[in-house]
Amino acid sequence: MIIMNDFVSQFAEQFAQYNHLSPWQVTNDLPAILMELIIGLDSNYTIADGIAIHTTATVESGAVLKAPMVIGEHCFIGAHAYLRGGVYLANSVKIGPGCEIKTSIIFNNTAIAHFNFIGDSILGSNVNFEAGAITANHYNERANKLIPVVYHSAIIQTGVNKFGSLVGDHCKIGANAVLSPGTLLMPNSIVKRLELVDQVSYLNSAGR
Repeated sequence: MIIMNDFVSQFAEQFAQYNHLSPWQVTNDLPAILMELIIGLDSNYTIADGIAIHTTATVESGAVLKAPMVIGEHCFIGAHAYLRGGVYLANSVKIGPGCEIKTSIIFNNTAIAHFNFIGDSILGSNVNFEAGAITANHYNERANKLIPVVYHSAIIQTGVNKFGSLVGDHCKIGANAVLSPGTLLMPNSIVKRLELVDQVSYLNSAGR
């Protein structure tokens, strides 16, 4: 079992009743989870048509927001960003211009610079994605599109064909890097600029 708090320290605090789920189960169920969460939000949120935005958040002109969605305190959404499919932004999250965020949870003080794609993923706190870095969420090039993950040097079959990454707290992802579907990054990991992270292929090539 993947222990979410080993990667994201705030997960159990903010999603306590879902802490027993695997990360791909969380992202798969995220739209329904957010609709339940929105019901319990206080008057500091402006709520309309399944979108909840904290009164301290800033959403620039041209951003497209599609329900369900929760945007927390002091978040910043840059011009022409596109958020869809069920998105949860905790406090002080920065989404730069031209980013696309799909069915993802992003925790406190994480910054997604600009022109990034974050899909079906969970990002911890104080994570930084430089420009152009993405979490790929689908094996377009494979006949078998089910996504495996590597955890403690073992391959786990998720049984889903849409899952991006679980990125631990304080990770740094360099510009134009690609995290392959099913990437799990422990806290404080660093991915170099232009690097491709493909943990399953690496494990297979190493003969483990």
